Amino acid sequence: MFFSSLRTTSFRNLTDTEIFTGAKDVFLVGENGQGKTNFLEALYFCAYASSFRAVRDIELAHDSFIRDGDKNFSAEVKIAQSVNENILVKFEKGKKSVFINGKHTVDRKELLSIAPSIVYCHEDMEFVSGSPERRRWFFDQTLSLYDPVYLEDLRRYRRVLKTRNAVLKDHAQKRNQNNSGIEQILDALDPQFIMYGQKLMEKRETASERFSCVFGQLYEEVSGIAGINVRYIQSWKEKKDPLICLQEKRPGDIAAGLTLAGPHRDRYIFTRNGIDFAGNASTGQRRLLALLLRTAQARMFSEKTSLNPVLLLDDVLLEMDGEKRRRFLSVLPAYDQAFYTFLPEEPYQRYQKEDTLVYNVNGGEII
Repeated sequence: MFFSSLRTTSFRNLTDTEIFTGAKDVFLVGENGQGKTNFLEALYFCAYASSFRAVRDIELAHDSFIRDGDKNFSAEVKIAQSVNENILVKFEKGKKSVFINGKHTVDRKELLSIAPSIVYCHEDMEFVSGSPERRRWFFDQTLSLYDPVYLEDLRRYRRVLKTRNAVLKDHAQKRNQNNSGIEQILDALDPQFIMYGQKLMEKRETASERFSCVFGQLYEEVSGIAGINVRYIQSWKEKKDPLICLQEKRPGDIAAGLTLAGPHRDRYIFTRNGIDFAGNASTGQRRLLALLLRTAQARMFSEKTSLNPVLLLDDVLLEMDGEKRRRFLSVLPAYDQAFYTFLPEEPYQRYQKEDTLVYNVNGGEII
């Protein structure tokens, strides 16, 4: 599968036009702030109906259109595979709509099987140096890419969690000293909460073991540092009945007006020989951790589905020396198509192949 063309309308600073992208490797060359990352973001927006920059949808509209009061924008890709397909994602009048082959799609999870894409970007540093929530998000995405049942269980868990938190918050705001009523509601909610939570934890445990093996080998191959692992830590105590854990935490939940334990509080940490690695790593080592997380994610996806993703690589080689670049490119996962961004002074010609498409990006115009 690969993107054969991209058409955007009022998307960031990109010129309203259709760009041919029907090559295995596509290079986008230009100075900073000209639209290279915006082009990758438009592709990602079609693949997932969301941005990899963690911004609100309205922020994807061209600034001039926002000033003029027109906040509509769209991105559309044509996909070449066994059967040609088309994905259109529109934002009109404050509402986002997804169309696959002209048919309106209610559930965005249908996109996962059509245009699986892996993005390498600066925001990935949050998976290493950011909050536990960001690391959970990454590993949830990794599992969801190849396991639609996991995604459904995750959605169900979040719905029960949202209801549970709303009940706790309402009780706390009323400052009700009588807990009998809320105890009964929690008794009714907690069996479902535990059921979906256990499903998530079981799959996270299995996936994290395999991911850690793949990731550790990649990191050693590129950096020469052995013994790197990803450790998954459950919020509910291991080998203890989750119902007992919930009952022990319940007084704290009621007092705080919030669910304090569960898979939504699970953690992932990077260790070396059992000791925290990311916290003591250099900036370069953390950057490499983030890059190889994506490589391991792509490899896991291919291993589980026998499919190759599209890679979106935003300035990934910029901060590496020549030897690190060579090693990183040598472990790049198998892909159907790859888009790279480069500054003009980078030696991108060195990585260019005979059929590589090279576009210059200037002021949102793709030339």
